[in-house]
Amino acid sequence: MSAAVETNELAVALDAAVSGTGAKNAGALRVASVNVNGIRAAYKRGMAEWLAGRDVDILCLQEVRAPDAVLRELLGEGWHVLHAEAEAKGRAGVAIASRVEPVATREHIGDDYFTTSGRWVEADFLVDGGSILSVASAYVHSGEVDTPKQVDKYRFLDVVSERLPKLRVEKDHVLVVGDLNVGHTTRDIKNWKGNVKRAGFLPEERAYFDRFFGEEIGFKDVARELAGDVDGPYTWWSWRGQAFDNDAGWRIDYHMATPELARRAGNAVVDRAATYDARFSDHAPIVVDYQF
Repeated sequence: MSAAVETNELAVALDAAVSGTGAKNAGALRVASVNVNGIRAAYKRGMAEWLAGRDVDILCLQEVRAPDAVLRELLGEGWHVLHAEAEAKGRAGVAIASRVEPVATREHIGDDYFTTSGRWVEADFLVDGGSILSVASAYVHSGEVDTPKQVDKYRFLDVVSERLPKLRVEKDHVLVVGDLNVGHTTRDIKNWKGNVKRAGFLPEERAYFDRFFGEEIGFKDVARELAGDVDGPYTWWSWRGQAFDNDAGWRIDYHMATPELARRAGNAVVDRAATYDARFSDHAPIVVDYQF
C-alpha cells in the first residue's frame, strides 16, 4: 500500500470517527484553513468546487496574494470577510471569511514591524450561549537559514509567543490556524533527516512549538491530538517532482486550540486531493468540526 493511500485512509478515518459520513453534525462549527498559494490561481484550479461541498462556517486563508475586491468577488455572497493585505503586492495576505458576522476584529499582532505584512488577523465570534471564540488566521514566514528572512521568522514567532497567552486570558476559546511553516516533530516531515538544517525543521524553530504545546503556553495541536502518533497527515507537498505522488510531504498547517476548545474537536480531516492534477494549491485544507 502506498503512503498516499495510507494518508487518504487516515483522513477518511478521522472524518468518519464522529459522523460516519463526513457530514457536519448538528451544533458543530466547521473551521477550514488553507494556504491557497494565490486565491486567483486556486479558483482557476477548482477551489470553488471544493468550498461548495464542505459546508464551512469559518474559512481561514493564507497567501491570498490579491486585492480585497478580488477576494470578495471570488468568494461571492454570503460571507463576512476580514482581509489583511500585504503592503508588498502579490505577497502574503491572510483572511477570515465567516457565515456569521464577527463581533470584533483585529489585524495587529503587537509589533508594528508586521503591521502591513499580511500575516495575522483575528476575529471574535459569539458561541455557546454567549462565550467568545477568538479565531486567528496566521501565515508564518518560510525563512531561510542565515538570511534576514530567518531573522524575521524568529521575530514573528516571538510575537506569536507573546500573543497566545494574552488571548488565552482574554477570551473563552482561542483557535489559531494557518500555515505556520514549521514541522514540529519527526512525524511531521516525511524526509526529516534531510531537513534538520533547513528552515522549517530547525531545532530553534521547533522549540517554539514545544512552548506552544507545552505547559508554558498550553495550546493543543488539534490534528495531532486526533491523529495520534502517526506520520502526518501531511498538508504540504512541493509542486516539483514526485513529492505529491509519493506523499513526501510536510505537516506545517495547524489548528492550535485552547484545551477546552480542543476537547470539542471531533471531526478533523486533511482534504488531500485525489490526484496531483486535482490540487488547487500546494497545501491541502485542514478542516475541523468543533461541537458547541
